[in-house]
Amino acid sequence: MTTVLSIETSCDETAVAIVNNRKVCSSVIASQIPIHTQYGGVVPEVASRQHVLTINALIDRAIREAALDWTQIDGIAATVAPGLVGALMIGMSAAKTLAILHDKPFVGVHHLEGHIYASYLSAPELQPPFLCLLVSGGHTSLIHVKDCGIYTELGATRDDAAGEAFDKVARLLNLGYPGGPIIDRLASQGNPHLYPLPEGNISLPGGGFHPYDSSFSGVKTAVLRLTQKLQAAGQELPVADIAASFQSSIARSLTKRAIACASDYGLDTIAIGGGVAANRGLRATLQAAASDRGIRVLFPPMEYCTDNAAMIGCAAVEHLSRGHVSPLDLGVQSRLSVMEVMSLYRADC
Repeated sequence: MTTVLSIETSCDETAVAIVNNRKVCSSVIASQIPIHTQYGGVVPEVASRQHVLTINALIDRAIREAALDWTQIDGIAATVAPGLVGALMIGMSAAKTLAILHDKPFVGVHHLEGHIYASYLSAPELQPPFLCLLVSGGHTSLIHVKDCGIYTELGATRDDAAGEAFDKVARLLNLGYPGGPIIDRLASQGNPHLYPLPEGNISLPGGGFHPYDSSFSGVKTAVLRLTQKLQAAGQELPVADIAASFQSSIARSLTKRAIACASDYGLDTIAIGGGVAANRGLRATLQAAASDRGIRVLFPPMEYCTDNAAMIGCAAVEHLSRGHVSPLDLGVQSRLSVMEVMSLYRADC
């Protein structure tokens, strides 16, 4: 049994959790959404400053809610890549300080690997191999999970990530930030079939389409042209119908590629990770299609879809239990492929 205190500060959520194997002992989050909403997006310097202001109190609260003391914690973890450099440094510095102070091993965690491990929190029996559909504001990928730290990217977006497309369309419709939850809520009130929107097929040089790669800039542009056309005709924008049609396009696109990829590689489980995993349209569309093909789909609980430290702790527990420890001179990185996860650990691990 391995217990880890983990810290997540890659963007605009300050989060601390304590995880024992695949069980969450405590998980606390301080969201910065109200602060960044006034700017229409995340301001890196503001995010870093808020992490500094809140992280100590969250660490104390996580320890208190878990009813543990430092002798019962086996390691300290923090997200070290990818993300906003200044924000990552706050969490990593806090984690390294705790590791030194309490003589615990330090484990640097890749943020996207954390999203992969979010499904383990609700399905502790889950074991590789399986396919992970990772959909967030900055990433959209299909990842073949072969083992802890061993991943192959089978598909990716060629431009906007799915979550980024939600934010941009929300901005087009003057709905505010963040766009995903707002569009999801409005879509439940609209007609998803009213406006046929493109699913972003990627053409291959010799003809045909790439089966696993996605593109979301086209559907965003289609929404822009649709709104311009309606406004030019003097019509009031049917915002709920546009939101429903847009969400349906994204859900169909992701579902088609995930099902094809899992089927082609003989994988019977698809685990979903990232903020867009909370989207109800995607959940319903993918679940229905997977059921028809006999494929199991795992969606994390809503609280583990968006950025949180519990998923980081779950990944850290797995690495620590295998002897994977990070050097104390490890730095943060704004960009790092999830296929390079093992570079975060000592070569002698």
